[in-house]
Amino acid sequence: MPLVRTWQLIAVSAVAGLALSAATVAAAGPWDSGQRKAERDRAASWGRTGGADHGTDPAAALPQAAPSAPGVLAGVRPAGAGTGSGTGVGSGDGSAALAAALRPLLADPALGTLQGACVIDTATGKVLFEDGARQAMTPASTVKIATAAASLAALGPDHRIRTTVTPGAGPGQIVLVGGGDPSLTARKKAPAGAGGSLVALAADTAQALKAAGTTSVTLGYDDSLYTGPVLHPIGANPNLAPVTALTADEGRPDASFSGPVKRSTDPSRDTARAFAALLGERGVKVTGQPARAKAATGAVPLAATLSPPLAGLVERMLTHSDNDIAEALARQTALASGAPASFDGVGRAVGARLAALGVDTTGSRFADGSGLDRADKVSAGLLTALLAKAADPQQPELRPVLTGLPVAGFTGTLRARNSGTSPAAGLLRAKTGTLSGVNSLAGTVVDPTGRLLAFAFLTANTPDPGPAEKGLDKLAAAVATAP
Repeated sequence: MPLVRTWQLIAVSAVAGLALSAATVAAAGPWDSGQRKAERDRAASWGRTGGADHGTDPAAALPQAAPSAPGVLAGVRPAGAGTGSGTGVGSGDGSAALAAALRPLLADPALGTLQGACVIDTATGKVLFEDGARQAMTPASTVKIATAAASLAALGPDHRIRTTVTPGAGPGQIVLVGGGDPSLTARKKAPAGAGGSLVALAADTAQALKAAGTTSVTLGYDDSLYTGPVLHPIGANPNLAPVTALTADEGRPDASFSGPVKRSTDPSRDTARAFAALLGERGVKVTGQPARAKAATGAVPLAATLSPPLAGLVERMLTHSDNDIAEALARQTALASGAPASFDGVGRAVGARLAALGVDTTGSRFADGSGLDRADKVSAGLLTALLAKAADPQQPELRPVLTGLPVAGFTGTLRARNSGTSPAAGLLRAKTGTLSGVNSLAGTVVDPTGRLLAFAFLTANTPDPGPAEKGLDKLAAAVATAP
């Protein structure tokens, strides 16, 4: 058997073999699957393997990522450097064969009237194929790659988001202060590692109050960390709660862990009410209804609870296309950049952080963090450049951008795509994106020679999402198999 084929089989076997470690997997929190029907099935709400969240059934197979080639050296070429003709770039690197495989697939009418495509070798930064790669287009949920990279660059992978309780301005008052933790949960049976816990926070707060001889309080809540409108520009949407700095369980009024559901209209108030009930169960009476209040400047917290590290939040966001996490991370990026934690501030901060990484952001616009806004604009070249940066050993803080991508045929939003006998199953990792008339796919794949390639395919005016997704999957499989 040829060495190359043996290597591929080893890679696939490694992925499958890791499934046997399911018994040791720690549980993680529920994450909404986002924008489209294929992203709404109950894939992988709580399980965790190797830092990524995979699978709803703890006994199910939970593979890690496909192996990576060595990191990158140079970035992709600057804007305008390619042919832009849909042909391969360079010679002796397989680009001609890649172009021959991709050109007819891009002509599929199911992929709409406009496409942007880019494939690069992450080990060299060399562009192997491009067609409209510098054209800024609506990316849908693939913009989460940009959100992830910007937040990691701004805060680092070990950053944790705090939710605290502080003394209030008056006697007998305490204030629940939101820090924007998207993992915050009020559920009493949340699995270990799910994130910030209101239950634990209530227990610690009650202990501190009782130690000071206090068993009755009034409760205020402070969600002033975020500014601007709480509703996404598209309005109320079952795929996204109002964006506040104090939201438990993504504003879900039921026990659902993922999928679209009508959200709370006031997540901050409902979170404070849940906290008041938890205090009451622990022997601290809350008189009256919780009301908005401002935490005293410099007040020493009575208790605090922390989110998982940012790396874990990024991985969960990407694996399950979680819009609530995406909007929270975008605001954390804005705060770290000195910009307002609002949709407007996000637009400035994310673009600035990406430019500071040295990627070409020409024509880009970041209207939100999730990709629900059609005003978002990025290019296929930008997405592949960010994926290459995440593979660079000189920038390890960005690595969760790769490790969080779903694995084709196995996890998250790719569980049912390029699965089974597909040559890309287990070797392809990618972020999906779908809005009406917009379909996209961007990620990495190991090719037959063992190279880790980054690719991005963006489309516009697609007539039907089902055939469009199949067309994108064929393109990604072609990248995985072209000699």
